Amino acid sequence: MQHATTWGLVSTIKAPAEAILNFAAHHLDIGAHRIHIFLDEDCPPARRTLAAHPRCTVTVTDDAYWTERRKRPEAHQARQTVNATRAYRRRPGVDWLAHIDVDEFLSPSSPLSDQLGALPASARTARVRPVEALAPPPDDVGATWFKACHLRQSRRNAQTEEIYPTYGALLNGGFLSHVAGKIFVRTGQEALSLRIHNAFDEQGKIANKDELTQTLLCHFHAPSWQAWQRAYRYRLQSGSYREGLKGAPSLPMTMNALFNAIEADGGEDALRAFYDEVCTATPALRTRLEAHGLLHRIDLDLDAKRARHFPSHG
Repeated sequence: MQHATTWGLVSTIKAPAEAILNFAAHHLDIGAHRIHIFLDEDCPPARRTLAAHPRCTVTVTDDAYWTERRKRPEAHQARQTVNATRAYRRRPGVDWLAHIDVDEFLSPSSPLSDQLGALPASARTARVRPVEALAPPPDDVGATWFKACHLRQSRRNAQTEEIYPTYGALLNGGFLSHVAGKIFVRTGQEALSLRIHNAFDEQGKIANKDELTQTLLCHFHAPSWQAWQRAYRYRLQSGSYREGLKGAPSLPMTMNALFNAIEADGGEDALRAFYDEVCTATPALRTRLEAHGLLHRIDLDLDAKRARHFPSHG
C-alpha cells in the first residue's frame, strides 16, 4: 500500500488564545498531520488545549528555552527562523513542513496531501501564493473577500495602477504585506534552515521550481481598520513596514517611506483614506479586481472548526 503524503506546519505565535486555536483548528481540519507551535509569549489556555491534542506540539519559548539556545534574538523574525529550523531538524513527523504565521490560512481546492504527493521526487520546496483579506463593507457578513495579484511583475504593476487609482503606482500588487508567499519544504534534507519566505542549505538559498497552484495562502494582514491600526506602529518600527526593508525594485519607494509620507501629508485621516481605497471590499474595488481575475471569496468558518477540534475550549 502506497504511503500517503503527510504535511505539517510550524509557527511562532504571540496572540490571544482564540486566534491561536483558530489557526490550529483550521489546518487540522484541512488535513495537517502535525502542527508545531512555538509560543513567543505564554498563553496558558491555548497551551493547555494544544498540548492535549495528539497532532499538536506546543513549546513555550521562555527564558529557559532561550538560555539553552545561548541568546534570545531581539527581532521576532529571527526568533521565527530559529524555531522553524529547530522544528524542521528535530523529526517533525511529516513529509513536508511549511513555516507560516498565525494570520495565514492555507486554502486548498484539492487535498494538500495529493498536491504534495504529485510533486516530482526532485522537488525540495513548493511555494504557495498569497491572497490578502479585504475589510468587509457594511452589512456584508460570512465569507471574506480577498485580493490577489499577478505573478509577473510587469503585468502586476500595470494592473495595480488600474485597480488602485491613487496609490497603485506605489504598491506591489496592491498588497500591504508580502507577495512572495510561503513554502513547503520536503523534510529530511541535510543542513537545511528555514527563513520567512525561503529555505537555505550550505550552498545558499534553495531555488524554488515548484508551485502549489491549487492552494491559496489567505493572509489576514489588515482585515479591518481597527486591526490594522493596532498593528501599524509596531510594523512601522520593527515589523513588515520597518525602515531598511527593501521593496520591489520597480517601485519608487518602500512601504516605510510611503506610510511616513501619507502621515506627513494628512495624518490619520490620510491613512484612513488609503485604507479605504486599498483594503476595503467596496463594490467598485471588487469590480476592478474581478475584471482582472484577482478577486476571491472564501469562507474559512473558523468558529465551527475551533469548536470541532477543540470542544473543551469555551
